[in-house]
Amino acid sequence: MAANSLLLRRAEILLPNGEFLRGDVQIRDRSIVQVAPDISASTVDSGTREIDADGLTLLPGVIDPQVHFRDPGLEHKEDLYTASRACARGGVTSFLEMPNTKPLTTTQTVLNDKLALAASKCLVNYGFFIGATAENLPDLVTANPTPGIKIFMGSMHGALLVDQKAALESIFANGSRLIAVHAEDQDRIRQRREQFAGHSDPAIHSQIQDNQAALEATQLAIGLSKKYHRRLHILHLSTADEAELLRHDKPAWVTAEVTPQHLLLNTSAYETIGTLAQMNPPLRSPHDNDVLWQALLDGVIDFIATDHAPHTLAEKAQPYPNSPSGMPGVETSLALMLTQAVQGRCTVAQVSRWMSTAVAQAYGIPNKGAIAPGYDADLVLVDLNTYRPVVREELQTKCGWSPFEGWNLTGWAAVTIVGGQVVYDHGKFNTEVRGQALTFNQ
Repeated sequence: MAANSLLLRRAEILLPNGEFLRGDVQIRDRSIVQVAPDISASTVDSGTREIDADGLTLLPGVIDPQVHFRDPGLEHKEDLYTASRACARGGVTSFLEMPNTKPLTTTQTVLNDKLALAASKCLVNYGFFIGATAENLPDLVTANPTPGIKIFMGSMHGALLVDQKAALESIFANGSRLIAVHAEDQDRIRQRREQFAGHSDPAIHSQIQDNQAALEATQLAIGLSKKYHRRLHILHLSTADEAELLRHDKPAWVTAEVTPQHLLLNTSAYETIGTLAQMNPPLRSPHDNDVLWQALLDGVIDFIATDHAPHTLAEKAQPYPNSPSGMPGVETSLALMLTQAVQGRCTVAQVSRWMSTAVAQAYGIPNKGAIAPGYDADLVLVDLNTYRPVVREELQTKCGWSPFEGWNLTGWAAVTIVGGQVVYDHGKFNTEVRGQALTFNQ
């Protein structure tokens, strides 16, 4: 037992009520067993590993609820091992991954294969969405375990594009599990691609897939959700228009997320980093940034995801529109948001709620998202006193770049703990650690 015991000493511990306690946390096997100002050595198993966390802040591990880890089938961009290393370095202890791999995650068989692959490769905990097509309704109802159904309403091609009203209606009308939507209107995107054909400036991407394309799809999804009283989650909300829609019309069973990119980057990024700024839905205006921030602070937007979607630098170097959309994010998301907290835009407790607690609640992930006895020991010790820049050479993601390169951030993970085991410690990885498949009580 002692080999699986851990004691964190003198940390600034974020408690479930949002307050901080300077104290100790005792971990046995995979669980937190005690949180106290000073845990007596006499109550601790012999051989317990102690970590001096003086000067560090202890937070629940980040749960990133939207990532694209490219495994299987696109491993030249990323794979579950490299992506989970990036997670560990970023303080992300669990992730929910999307179905657009090869083969597509649209059946129980492929879901099982992905879970087995993750069990062999992942340093952190994992869950996988089941992808909707126009034909796989039985799998959408029965697939297990999964956090929910992913629908690409637009900005996709092939079987995963579900842009016909009849197919959408059928999915919303059958079953009860959560539906997560990439909400962009495909018809409008097609029309605007024709309208702007021949343009090679990547900034045109934000005009082709404009605010209106996002708003129309989100309106449709909310309408269907209300019609069938169906649990709906709106992925990577990107526009002021959608935020204001939700402010005035958000049923209790609807949630929404925003990415750090849509909070902190805008269309000016095309001038400095070109196609590295290209993602779906696209970056928007500074006004959109401001309205999204306010919606997040007010609880209109419920939590944060990265939409980590890596491509190689060679792929990104292709001229627009041949350059692929997407950017990495799991490694920088927590530090980006904690930097905003230290600079006064929000609080550390809010960041933790947006990046852990609220995600666990929304997806029904038991025993995660809080530092309290009985909860899983998925934790991150962060350094809020030191600023360090985002350096390309230090990144663990296989794609090897970040849109935030050069940004000077605080709140970097010093130690990341998954299931009571130290997986990352001041730049060093324990690659023997393996995460577990997440469960979902929905």
